Amino acid sequence: MTYNSKELEKKWQEYWAKNRSFEPSEDFTKEKKYILSMFPFPSGRLHMGHVRNYTISDAFARYYRQEGFNVLHPIGFDSFGMPAENAAIKNGSHPKKWTYDNIDYMKGEFKSLGFSFSKERELATSDELYTKFEQGFIIDMYEKGLLYRKKGFLNWCPSCHTVLANEQVIDGSCWRCDSSVVKKDMNQYYFKITQYGDELLADLSKLESGWPKQVLTMQENWIGKSNGLEFKLSFDERSLKKLSDKFDAFSVFTTRADTIYGVSYAALAPEHEIVTYMIENSLLNDETIKIIKEMKNASSIERQKEKSGVALNLDVIHPLTKKSIPIWVANFVLMDYGSGAVMAVPAHDERDFDFAKKYDLPIKAVIKPFGGESNNDSAFTEVGELFDSELFNGLNSKDAQAKIIEYFEDKKLGKKTTNYKLKDWGVSRQRYWGAPIPFVHCDDCGIVMEKKENLPIALPEDIVITGEGNPLENHPTFKQCKCPKCGKDATRETDTMDTFVESSWYFLRFCASPKNWENEPFSKEQLKYWMGVDHYIGGIEHAILHLLYARFFTKVFRDLGYLEFDEPFDKLLTQGMVLKDGAKMSKSKGNTVDPDAIIEKYGADTARLFILFAAPPTQELEWNDSAVEGAFKFIKRFYERSVYALKSDTIPKINHASLSKEEKFARKKVYEALVRANEVYREKYTFNTMIAGVMEAMNALNLQNNSDVWSEAYWILASIMEPVIPHVCSEISSQKFSLKNLSTHVVLEEVFVEESLMLGVTINGKRRCEIEVSMDATQEEILEVARESASKWLEGKTIIKEIVVPKKLVNLVIKD
Repeated sequence: MTYNSKELEKKWQEYWAKNRSFEPSEDFTKEKKYILSMFPFPSGRLHMGHVRNYTISDAFARYYRQEGFNVLHPIGFDSFGMPAENAAIKNGSHPKKWTYDNIDYMKGEFKSLGFSFSKERELATSDELYTKFEQGFIIDMYEKGLLYRKKGFLNWCPSCHTVLANEQVIDGSCWRCDSSVVKKDMNQYYFKITQYGDELLADLSKLESGWPKQVLTMQENWIGKSNGLEFKLSFDERSLKKLSDKFDAFSVFTTRADTIYGVSYAALAPEHEIVTYMIENSLLNDETIKIIKEMKNASSIERQKEKSGVALNLDVIHPLTKKSIPIWVANFVLMDYGSGAVMAVPAHDERDFDFAKKYDLPIKAVIKPFGGESNNDSAFTEVGELFDSELFNGLNSKDAQAKIIEYFEDKKLGKKTTNYKLKDWGVSRQRYWGAPIPFVHCDDCGIVMEKKENLPIALPEDIVITGEGNPLENHPTFKQCKCPKCGKDATRETDTMDTFVESSWYFLRFCASPKNWENEPFSKEQLKYWMGVDHYIGGIEHAILHLLYARFFTKVFRDLGYLEFDEPFDKLLTQGMVLKDGAKMSKSKGNTVDPDAIIEKYGADTARLFILFAAPPTQELEWNDSAVEGAFKFIKRFYERSVYALKSDTIPKINHASLSKEEKFARKKVYEALVRANEVYREKYTFNTMIAGVMEAMNALNLQNNSDVWSEAYWILASIMEPVIPHVCSEISSQKFSLKNLSTHVVLEEVFVEESLMLGVTINGKRRCEIEVSMDATQEEILEVARESASKWLEGKTIIKEIVVPKKLVNLVIKD
């Protein structure tokens, strides 16, 4: 038998397609497994990161099919997004054509790699049917009060010409193009994700057994729940007059109520409404206004680096001491957290301390080390003892927090409040290639939802994309419509939705049967059977954005009555990156590997084997050309040595007791590989150790020539390797076993029963040789064999002590 990857792989890919081998059953009485990889953006070609992701999920799917489960293993395309528009500008092609041409090409790549995806549930999020259902959800969310529109300072990418959510700003830059993000004042639609902040945080505990701790921690930190005191700082008479009584106070939030007596200044965000009012009413000089505008245009990350500020020449009154506190604008204060205003305690906060030192502001200590004294050389941020704090002197600062909050509430000065770093999710995007937001602007009725019977609101295809602004805004007819409420002329919303909306529910859409695919997004019955996703595989980079949004949508859909569960993904596997020459593969670095080239040279099974053997899935994988060659050689040997197996529709019955030592050892290694495979697929996911076990079994098989042992071995090994190298294993299983071996296997304990054991022999503590003795050998029999085997080291010596350590070694102590 000569291994020809091209012929084998073409044959089996055609077989699987013809026989609908990967379509899930409609029989909901069967036990199910829902295996899902995070779907790709159709950029045109798969990269090795994709190959790794889908090879892992495919291994799970194929294994559970063999185990008799009803397996849903779908694939789709996250096909809306700015790259399609950028390609349209660069190549002069329409985003839709570019997108769907790429989808067709990538589908061919999926097929060539032997991925066992359901063909009948494929989707692209840019399909009009997908948009129709999504727009219906958006209308329901609006009616529920979970979607609203307001004006505010938003993250704006000047390169992509669109708004970004907070989560899409990475270190001050656009998550997609890496351009520096600026702030822009404009209208935006928001999902009220903060309404679910407590539940999103609390339900992380439900995921502890199935999700990596790192991901749970990242989500917990992003939600950023903190309890503290909220109170108002009221302006003095002079400041009230300066502001023409437009404002009498502003709110601040602090988690450090114990430091309240140390407040020496307060700071507002540059975007705060009081600052805006002062600028608009010429209450600040030109230089101050210039500095404030520079702060606004800096990214939130830049604003945390070098601290800067300007005084507003306003004062507020301390609520307890009644002393005046100066007001500043500071770049480190953000509107995203709390009220956009902070009380500053430089003696007990490092950031406030640095700012106070820079601008020579007062520093008032009110907490000191237990048994020690305070100093103003640095901020004291540890737990200590309160002083200069009136009623609270002498208290432990930790205990004082609750007591001071209680005092504020008793005196009606403030209240205990919970705050979140998590902010409502801004979903408006000023781009063409996205799902239109299904709203209409009417002069009489305001913002009105489109009627569901008019959905989908589809994108016009006769557009010109220049890269400047939103093409929908400039389209001659798209905006023209009638108000769904009063019937008068109205204007259609031209913003499209953030593409993370589509990926927040696509896993639910896959649950819809092809029978009702056109009529509804999914049914409760289908969701009840298939959800949650048993294994979800994707990159750690999605820990916050996609995974948090998907959890949010699931809870919203539950409250809208669409489904009856709280969390979408039972188990999450975050695979490591694929590296080459120690760096992440990228075209700019010239270190990419084309999957198509690997398939052409070696075959898909080689690519799959290398991917799963080179490193555990959660770790980084370093590309190694010689290791790819090694994977190919192993598959070739594995295929060609199957000639030693006999044809049979059942596993051979073997009398283990009658076998030679080599035959018994070979059987033992085969069943060890089987045990390891079950552990790997069900619990550990370390495919590399399972494959190593198969290689060990093959080495042991080569030391014997019993046809039944070979046949039993291939019956088992071709089965446990089929999820990894499906084409060659399907061919072997078809030729030798009519595919009957691709099923569950019983582990025979008899092969692990040891008839003898190996013991090391040491003389005066130095290892000299090894002996083999029967399992029931007496101590004297063991010593006799040991003395005989070590005789050359015992000549002319006297044995003064003999020690047998059971099942480990024999130690002989000698002297001349």
